[in-house]
Amino acid sequence: MRSVIALLAPGQGAQKPGMLMPWLELKGVPERIAAWSEITGLDLRRLGTTADADEIKDTSLTQPLVVAQSLVAFEVLRERVDLPADTVLAGHSVGELAAAAMAGVLTPSDAVALAAVRGAEMAAACEIEPTGMAAVMGGDPDEIAEWLTSMDLVPANINGAGQIVAAGSMAALDKLTAEPPKGLKIIRLKVAGAFHTRYMAPAEAALREKAAGITVNDPVFTLLSNADGEPVSTGAELLRRLIAQVIKPVRWDECMATMARLGVTATAEMPPAGTLSGLVRRQLAGVATLPLKTPAELDKVAALIAEHGGTQ
Repeated sequence: MRSVIALLAPGQGAQKPGMLMPWLELKGVPERIAAWSEITGLDLRRLGTTADADEIKDTSLTQPLVVAQSLVAFEVLRERVDLPADTVLAGHSVGELAAAAMAGVLTPSDAVALAAVRGAEMAAACEIEPTGMAAVMGGDPDEIAEWLTSMDLVPANINGAGQIVAAGSMAALDKLTAEPPKGLKIIRLKVAGAFHTRYMAPAEAALREKAAGITVNDPVFTLLSNADGEPVSTGAELLRRLIAQVIKPVRWDECMATMARLGVTATAEMPPAGTLSGLVRRQLAGVATLPLKTPAELDKVAALIAEHGGTQ
């Protein structure tokens, strides 16, 4: 029986205080973090070790920190194990920048630099007018998306496993939470604004300008796009999608559907791990999941890759 491994990169909201600390004990990691700190103008080491939860939920800090954390772990993993040629890669929202670097489309330094620009510009866009997001749990996804549109809200993250994140004006969100349909659970999210909507247009323009000076390569592994869940074959197309992603919905449900179609039998989630593994467990029956959180779990990931890496 054929087995396929997928490596996942989480997005904003997955961050945890002190998450970088155990990784800094590994050879070469402090130097990588120092180099990326210089590129971004941020003290990523401090942010990933001693900064508290309130500080690192700042969009301008969270996004480069999460991407840096995922890529540090991936680089350490690659030093220990060869990935099968049919490995599938996918990242959620800003995590797609990490996945792009994991696939060889971007250098790790360019991915972290783009994440810093993305985060700073999205934070700035959130200051223009009051917007926000709310998780909608339950119901038929198509019906929920249609209902949200009728309320002038955008289904900004269609995550599968019965979860859609709505985004838009505070007034529309207030109405959503005040009058939820029977059977639905609404949870307001503590985010700076309406990500993946037209409200982020200034950030899209800034990211396009920054990306203009970046050289990309075609992916060396199967790399799925948040736009529609499909594999992307060229670096140029992926970069175009990464820029547009700022104002377009994240279709993580479609990414998981494609994983199922490609025969993925196990996923390993890069740190700060947990969120995407939970969605996979709820949506893809029988698929093994392993959220990588500390270096102590690297051997488990290597064993999972050996077990599910393109065998017949």
